[in-house]
Amino acid sequence: MGDSNGERRVVNGLANLRGLIVEIEKRGEFKQEINSIIQLLQETFSDGNKVLIAGNGGSASQAMHFSDEMMGRYKENRKPYPVIALNADSAVLTCIANDFGYDEVFSRQVEGLGKKGDVFIGLSTSGNSKNILLAADIAKKQGLKVVALTGAKGKLLEKADIAVKIPIEVTSRMQEMHLHAIHLICEAFEPRP
Repeated sequence: MGDSNGERRVVNGLANLRGLIVEIEKRGEFKQEINSIIQLLQETFSDGNKVLIAGNGGSASQAMHFSDEMMGRYKENRKPYPVIALNADSAVLTCIANDFGYDEVFSRQVEGLGKKGDVFIGLSTSGNSKNILLAADIAKKQGLKVVALTGAKGKLLEKADIAVKIPIEVTSRMQEMHLHAIHLICEAFEPRP
């Protein structure tokens, strides 16, 4: 026997997600944003460059997921694409956080690993995560393109060359759409039949 409160939450959650998808489809920008990122990454990889990606909390998991899918495989076997999740190495993160402060955990890595022609992807649902903003600043200074997966507002939008903007303030729904964006990007790098 199901819990009616639990069932109601599921029904409401699905309705909220469906409404968000309809809203995003009406705006029409989501498709353009994803296509622009795909084109940028195709050019980046074609030129022998790489992607550095980072996020905090759930966004950190999504950054690692994107790196895994691009370095490993999404659906089919294909060549690996150079994508590094900057939040994946706990020794580097704790070293930088201890010696320089948590705000610099990504910017130090971008400074050390990034070069002109690379891409930095920052995931921030608030658009105001200090460590992502500092990494975007260093990326711009070093000639990297900056891509943001974020909400409809926040300072990260000002720093991004391309941004996927999800027009909702509910973090979980925003992250669901960020994951969908990640999967759409991965799909573009699948081998063609």
